This record gives sequence, structure tokens and C-alpha cells, in this order.
Amino acid sequence: MKIFDIEEDNVIDGLVATGCLTYEMALKSLVPLINKTEFQRRLQDKKFYQKLERDIESGCVMPPITVAFVSAKDLFPKDVEAFTAYIKNNISEAFVLDGIQRLSTLERLSDSLILNKNKSLYVNFIICDSVDKLLYRMITLNNGQRPMTPRHQVEAMAANLSIFDKYGIVCKSEKEDAIQRYGDRPFDKADLVQAYLAFMANSPLVDNKKIIQEKMDELIVNKIISSGSEADALQFDVVLQCLAKFKGNDNAYKWLSLTNNLVGFAVGLRKSGTFVLSLNEDEFVRQINVFDDAFSQFDFSKIKLGKYRRELSCEFFRQIEKFIHCTVDEVLEHFASITDE
Repeated sequence: MKIFDIEEDNVIDGLVATGCLTYEMALKSLVPLINKTEFQRRLQDKKFYQKLERDIESGCVMPPITVAFVSAKDLFPKDVEAFTAYIKNNISEAFVLDGIQRLSTLERLSDSLILNKNKSLYVNFIICDSVDKLLYRMITLNNGQRPMTPRHQVEAMAANLSIFDKYGIVCKSEKEDAIQRYGDRPFDKADLVQAYLAFMANSPLVDNKKIIQEKMDELIVNKIISSGSEADALQFDVVLQCLAKFKGNDNAYKWLSLTNNLVGFAVGLRKSGTFVLSLNEDEFVRQINVFDDAFSQFDFSKIKLGKYRRELSCEFFRQIEKFIHCTVDEVLEHFASITDE
């Protein structure tokens, strides 16, 4: 393997190295990365890539792929030699951001008698210190492709990097829920993915049944790309830290387990996560009680309940440093003023 050049990516605050390795090495070290989890991008019908398959076998240069790592900044390699060593030592922890279909095509040629396995495959290696930044780059790379939706990309990223496990957050799917009981206060996997998606888009409204899914995906991608430029935004880790801290309380867990609460809460923490994390259990429960008391004063027959709960829980936690000193009536007054706009 060779690394030709290293450059800083100032958008994701990481490093990007341009390099190459042989098809033979790619088959051994990169192809296994495409099937790391159940959430990995579904492979398209191989008939779509038959032309590329024939071209690779005939000696074409495969378009470059992108492989990424998440690492603490103090562990970033300093030069080409260190970068090369880092890749060799950590390749099993890598994540394919762009090129899964191409690697799958190469895998189908692994037993070919004509394929020149010494031919070079060019790779962009990315290292950054944040899952969120990596997801942002993944979505911008894959924007416009099908069948991988933004939601599926979030699932793939979250699953491959075990971000929920890192903080002791237990996930359960509907299928798993039906066949076994969970301890340790689990959260629905679909809710966590939706909260992550909303966090990245900086909007609690990432579902709208009135809009066709393809258009909704386009809107979500645009929101994620727009919000990715906010240098002062916190990372999704702060949401998971708050869930881990407060889920031990019955009232807090019950509140956070509601999808609409969780989604709005997650988006609000983009601005206030550090402050919320500084609250103790009693203080947090007191605030969600204030929110619920204020919210209960709306005439539910005249509002879209789920939409309002998402938007107002987002607003409440986005400005929690102000609301923590407010009465229920003051919070209600603010909610009424913004919903009338």
C-alpha cells in the first residue's frame, strides 16, 4: 500500500490521505468491511454492475473509493509513514463511505483467472474525531444515489461504529421486543435512529407522510448539508450521554422513551447539550414536568399533537437555560407565541 499525499479537511476537521493498494490487498482488507453489520447498505442487483465487472477484468482502473476511521485527534498520524502504519493497524475498524458497490463487484471477480490482482485500486482515507462529521461526509458523498436513503445511512453509520453501545444505551427492534425481554431500560432502535437523523438535520420534522419519501429524503439531505456548516453545534454523543445519565429515573425514562419527546429533545441538545448534561436527575425531571404541564394546556383537538410535541420539546431544550428559571405559565405563554407565528 502507498500513501501519496495528506491534506486537512477543514469542514470535518480531519485528515484525508490519497493512496492506493492492489486489488489483492483490497480483497483481503477492504471487501470484508462491506458486510460488517445487518444495516450495511443493501447491494444492488449485480446486473447493474456487469459492465464494470467486465471492464475491471479487462484491466480498467476502478474509480476511487473512500474509507474512513474515527479516532481521537491526538492519535491522528503526523506524516505519510505514520498514516500508512495507522491504516495497516486499524483497517478492520474502518468504514466504507463510498464504494461498497464497486468493492462488491471486485469480490465477485476474486476467483477470476484473468483479473490482474496486482493492479492498483485508488483510495481516499479519511480520519476524523467525530461520528457526526463522518456521517455528514458520507451523506454528501452518497447524495443522489439510490437505494440508500439518509435514514439508512444513519442506521449504517450508527451500527458500524457502535455509538449506542459506547454509552451503554440498549437498543431493541420490534422483532427483538417480541421475542425477548430487555433489562437496563432499552430504547427503540428506530427512535434512536430517527433522533440521530433529526439531530443531524437540525430539525425535529424528519417525517411527513404527506410528502413522497423520495422528496422527503431530498429535503433531509439539504437540511443536513446546511446544518453541517454550524461550527458551534455539539455532537450527537451529548444526546447519548444525557440518555445514559437520566434513564435510571422512572419518570425521565418514560418521558425520553416517547418518540416525539426524544426527537425534539435530541435536536434541542445541539445548542444546550452541555448545560443539560450538567443537570442532576431531580433538576432534569423538574424541567420535563414543567414542559408537560405547559404542553397539557393546549387544546389537543385543535393541534397536531405529534408535530407540536416535537417542535416544542425541541424549543424547550434548545433554550433550557432560559426556561429553567420560568414558571409553567411563562413557558406556556412562550409556546403559544411561537405556535401562533
